[in-house]
Amino acid sequence: METRQLQDLDHRHLWHPFTHMKQWMEDPPLVIVAAEGMELIDSDGNRYLDGISSLWCNVHGHRVKHIDQAIRDQLDRVAHSTMLGLASEPAILLGERLMRIVPGNLKKVFYSDAGATAAEIAFKLAVQYWHNVGRPEKNEFVGLAEAYHGDTTGAMSVGRTTAFHKPYFPLLFKAHFAPTPFVYRPPAGVDADATPDQVRDFCLSELERILREHGGRLAAIAVEPVVQGAAGMIVQPEGYLRQVRRLATRYEVLLICDEVATGFGRTGRMFAVEHEQVQPDLMCVAKGITGGYLPLAATFATQKIFDAFLGQPTEGRTFYHGHTYTGNPLACAAALANLDLFEEQNLVHQVEQKGVELGGLLQTLQPLKHVGDIRRKGLMVGIELVEDKASRKPFDPRRRTGAEVCRRMRSHGIILRPLADTLVLMPPLAMGMDHLRRIVDALRVEIHRLESSAQP
Repeated sequence: METRQLQDLDHRHLWHPFTHMKQWMEDPPLVIVAAEGMELIDSDGNRYLDGISSLWCNVHGHRVKHIDQAIRDQLDRVAHSTMLGLASEPAILLGERLMRIVPGNLKKVFYSDAGATAAEIAFKLAVQYWHNVGRPEKNEFVGLAEAYHGDTTGAMSVGRTTAFHKPYFPLLFKAHFAPTPFVYRPPAGVDADATPDQVRDFCLSELERILREHGGRLAAIAVEPVVQGAAGMIVQPEGYLRQVRRLATRYEVLLICDEVATGFGRTGRMFAVEHEQVQPDLMCVAKGITGGYLPLAATFATQKIFDAFLGQPTEGRTFYHGHTYTGNPLACAAALANLDLFEEQNLVHQVEQKGVELGGLLQTLQPLKHVGDIRRKGLMVGIELVEDKASRKPFDPRRRTGAEVCRRMRSHGIILRPLADTLVLMPPLAMGMDHLRRIVDALRVEIHRLESSAQP
């Protein structure tokens, strides 16, 4: 079908996620029809580097032969069967494989199909765990300000973001929020020029205050370990996560680590918790688990948590939760092939090395007038644009500066997506340094253009 027809049909029928639809309807959309390697191909044959790995999930690039073949082979057997009352070979094999790489204290896996559902499962498991062990009053949560765990009701409750979730606040259950350890924009009560250690220690003291005051009612602390993604690629100060684990243990509160964005190599470790040798009680993954091919998510639990759900049906300990496509065989086959490639290519080590080199390239952008802060962990990057560097004054949000820079990047054959005025670079983990240099060079050109651009 011709490009104009596809664009017209899109405008006529589709409602896009996280999209200002009024602006969307005013311009013809970029229609992706194919992909190859690190590139997406539009309906006119133009090619674009996938600088956000198709929303942070692509790992090895597109049309990877090994994963493609694994899915084809599984199609010749069975595309889907339920896990309610039946077992599934691909799900079993994937579970065994995952247990080799997750933190050693995690012994059980519950499948779902998206990051939000993985988080929702973790929250429900935490509350029912305490209920099953005779402490039903422990049913509240602690989250971090600016956290994001997804858009289902439970995920919004623990990761509520005003910009995304304000209309739904009346629907959400009670949660307590500790300040985010954001060094570039510290929380209230911390000096703007505070050191990372000072920011970390203040935020930990506030978290401990919440635990001290409410610990008897708290089921769990939920954190995105090391990097808070949707908040603007906020990299936590060293030692923060380790101390959160210590506090959770001290106050008898479960620790939930949401590795949906950070897991599967993104930060230069298979899972971000490895940077601080932390073992969570519950851990959520999604996105990169299938290499960016098919929807699949998983929530991991300790044996202690699992055992609390064992008993006779009449005892009311069963976890009554599930999804139609839980453990879908096609998705599990893709995930197994994805893990093959991680091992064969020593990909996590590659990410660690490329991250260091990319960090050097990004530092060449720091002198630019409107680059306020550059945050990076592995191949997770946020470049915060500001109107005034000295005062850290942000651009007027009506100007939509980040969106405009990303729009201009398409003329360089590169697709990026901002978080407000933070430019996000999250390439496929297998992307080579030549492509990464090309992205940074284009960013330099487009950020520099801001210096002479007309005011709104």
